[in-house]
Amino acid sequence: MHSNTPSTATRRTRRAADRRSHNRRAVVASGLAFGIVAAAAFASTAPSAEAQAEAGASTPTFSLVSSSTYSAPLKATVTPAVPEETVAADEAVEAAASVTSAAASVQADIAASGLDIGEPDTSVDTAALEEAAARLDAADALPAPLVPSITEEVTELIASVDSRVNQLRGSLDGAAAKKAEEEAAAEQARIEAEAAAAEAAEAAASAPVSTSSTSSASTGSSSASAPSAPIPSGGTGGDNSPEGAKATAYAMLQARGWGDDQYSCLVSLWNKESGWNYQAMNRSSGAYGIPQALPGSKMSSAGADWQTNAATQISWGLGYISGRYGTPCGAWGQSQSVGWY
Repeated sequence: MHSNTPSTATRRTRRAADRRSHNRRAVVASGLAFGIVAAAAFASTAPSAEAQAEAGASTPTFSLVSSSTYSAPLKATVTPAVPEETVAADEAVEAAASVTSAAASVQADIAASGLDIGEPDTSVDTAALEEAAARLDAADALPAPLVPSITEEVTELIASVDSRVNQLRGSLDGAAAKKAEEEAAAEQARIEAEAAAAEAAEAAASAPVSTSSTSSASTGSSSASAPSAPIPSGGTGGDNSPEGAKATAYAMLQARGWGDDQYSCLVSLWNKESGWNYQAMNRSSGAYGIPQALPGSKMSSAGADWQTNAATQISWGLGYISGRYGTPCGAWGQSQSVGWY
């Protein structure tokens, strides 16, 4: 059953309205009374009608206006402050997303580079961070006391993942810098080798060729005779054909002070190994190129283009022969004896 008795709040509102209405009537009455008194005082001091007529003046007319207005006080809109724990949680969620993205990026960069960065494991485990960040992102559904502890957990996981990302990024940058240095050094070695070969070819073309085997006698190393090979002619560098490669090799031998007998041994040796084919590859061992380097990547010390440049392969091969057997005839004797050099 509903009661017809007004509530306390309603009664308070009506009493306030009645007081405001009563006050307005009192103000209006006071205003009227003041107006009447002022008019009477003015009438007692006003000049007579005849004087006014003579002066051509008109009697002033007064109008009394009394009004009263009321404006309700403005209510200020106050936006409630966001709790500090909520701000911290939002920042942690954003940071977690950023470091997770960085982890995926560094792993993709490592895979794309194909470099050995010296790390047996290049993965970044972000599973725990993603799970904790997801729980924190749903903080509205969590009891308020739990939010700070989850925020702290996410922050610790962010630090761990970020440290791993920085470690891998540093290793990748180091490997890339090392590769660039090696390529620059190899390219410089190739340029120097080609320049030396070209200079030797020019010297050989302008001076009579000695047919004595000076190097074999001076080194005293074991050697084997080889059929005389025709002296090649033509330019050096850029010609990867067997004849072009022989011309390059002949120029390089002259630069080393080796005679035609050593050239004949070299021709026999590499005819047997590769037929002077710069793309020759032994399918069973993996040896590659004119000198059949094993593995072929060893020749990168003479130039980054070791796979495609006969001159680079020859430069490396002559260096190997000199260091291991002393002369091409020494290497040819080894090959004749055991089948390899």
